Amino acid sequence: MLEQRKLPNGLRLEKVSVPLGVIGVIYEARPNVTIDVFALALRSGNALVLKGGSDAQDSNQALFQLICASLAAAGLPVAAFALLGSARTETTALLEAEGLVDIVIPRGSQGLIQYVRAHAKVPVIETGAGIVHTYWDGTLPPEEALPILLNAKTRRPSVCNSLDCLLLDVDNLPRLGAVVRAFVAHEVELFLDVKAWEVYQQQEFRSSLVKEALPEHFGCEFLSLKLLVHVVEDVDSAIAQIDRYSSRHSEAILSHDAAAVAQFLTHVDAAAVYVNTSTAFTDGEQFGLGAEIGISTQKLHARGPMGLEALCSYKWQVFGTGQVRA
Repeated sequence: MLEQRKLPNGLRLEKVSVPLGVIGVIYEARPNVTIDVFALALRSGNALVLKGGSDAQDSNQALFQLICASLAAAGLPVAAFALLGSARTETTALLEAEGLVDIVIPRGSQGLIQYVRAHAKVPVIETGAGIVHTYWDGTLPPEEALPILLNAKTRRPSVCNSLDCLLLDVDNLPRLGAVVRAFVAHEVELFLDVKAWEVYQQQEFRSSLVKEALPEHFGCEFLSLKLLVHVVEDVDSAIAQIDRYSSRHSEAILSHDAAAVAQFLTHVDAAAVYVNTSTAFTDGEQFGLGAEIGISTQKLHARGPMGLEALCSYKWQVFGTGQVRA
């Protein structure tokens, strides 16, 4: 029960949650997704079609056999859950299953998400891809900012909430040397834009990990120990850069300027917007939502980490005593 109300004409309304129906999940090389998604679908009352990648096919099949055995032992409908093979034709069939599948959720790389979006005839919730920026202005000292930046980049560089682009305020250019040294010490490959590269060339410290940025480094989800450093004039320039390249996943500002923080929070369009902390927290468990089926980067129905609530819609139940509308 989500809501109850009684109208002046005596009608009693109840807004109740309902499962989405049949959910298709397409994912790549992580077999833990098989169990995570199954548990969420079961608990929310949804039927489920799983389509894993070929790299984990044997693991997925073994896990699905355990799922079926557990369902049968509990007296639950085994037929409500299915695991497809790894063939591309099965992916196509799932994406075109109008009237049979209510929604498809891709979990994986930007390439997978783009493929699903381009070929699906059923509704899609986009998840996963994260082109993540952090804007650092001149009001936060390095001893506060650098640990946050390093955590966002180096904790788990292959996940979607890891940092891809440091937007360095022009007032912070004197701190570029400290930034370079800190990231190089963690073996991060740095790509410096024109302004940052000019400053770097004037410094004594040199490393083979520091390179001049190329056009393809902008708007790139690196998923590795690589980071773009782009110099911006102010918070407005940072917001404009994010608006141009962001995947609407996670964005952050490091600042003690209350006005800049308020402007950033208001104008940055992303599922999660952070102030003075690491973007590594974009995660269902970290948000207190439990396991997640993915992190939605769109606006309709669900946004951010998708837990049990995001796997449900709702319907209105209307109770009357003979009312008719004039």
